[in-house]
Amino acid sequence: MRIITKELALKIAKKLEAKIEKTRGPHDIWVVRHNGKMIANFGIRRGSSKDLGHDHIPGAIYVGPHEAALLGHCPMSRQQWIERLTEKGYIA
Repeated sequence: MRIITKELALKIAKKLEAKIEKTRGPHDIWVVRHNGKMIANFGIRRGSSKDLGHDHIPGAIYVGPHEAALLGHCPMSRQQWIERLTEKGYIA
């Protein structure tokens, strides 16, 4: 299983065009919207420890760890992710 580091989590947030909507404790809460509706949200730690895992992100964006890593490393686009969520029934 791939570890989702803070650096990779930030790349995923950027790829999905997520925006910080609020903070909760040591986390920024990022929200992904599609056609004006929230379709996913997840927290990313604000601390300086870049190696701490953010292994909750794949579940929060409805993909497995491998697909989450593909989002962060660029082989999967936001549009491909949207299509997968539509196929899985998360987006009408």
